[in-house]
Amino acid sequence: MGNQCNDTMILYASQAEPVWQAIQRDGAAYSRREYVRKKYGESAPIFLTAYNWFVKMLPRYVEKPENAEFPYWAFADQYVIPGGSTSNRLLTLEVPIDQAVYFDMYDWNKVVQLKYMGKDERDERAYLQELAMRGITTRDVMLSDFYPDLKDQTLTSWKRLFRYHEAVRQGDRTGIGSLQAGLWCIRKEWVVDVQ
Repeated sequence: MGNQCNDTMILYASQAEPVWQAIQRDGAAYSRREYVRKKYGESAPIFLTAYNWFVKMLPRYVEKPENAEFPYWAFADQYVIPGGSTSNRLLTLEVPIDQAVYFDMYDWNKVVQLKYMGKDERDERAYLQELAMRGITTRDVMLSDFYPDLKDQTLTSWKRLFRYHEAVRQGDRTGIGSLQAGLWCIRKEWVVDVQ
């Protein structure tokens, strides 16, 4: 379960058959913006807001390959992999530690839900109280151009997503509920098992 060996980490990723075929055919698979738009349909603007922010931040932690556009997600614990199509392949990956960015899955869920990520619960409550006083939601803030101050405050808070990255690279998972990783690509040489 998310074992770290020397300079690699075992991670698990559930991927659709076309991704697995691309890995076998091309030696690596790269995700694209259009895949996210197609997968999430009507909800795509929410996911693209979160993903676009993540894509801007990821090069600060992991060098971006030339063909990369959007990330793939992997998990240190197989049992937390989000449900998907029954035709998906479960890939067991041995990823070089420096080829992923590491964070708590529950923090990422806040980003995907376009929520403010407070320093602590008190900070989050204060932010939500401010929104309530204005009669708006986090979605109003993040999907419109009417609240630039609050949007900026939320985007700045999302940087806390990476608060565990360096510790995880050193083998310390203290404080993390479920370890998730973002990868620019999935390389064939990383795949150690396919189910």
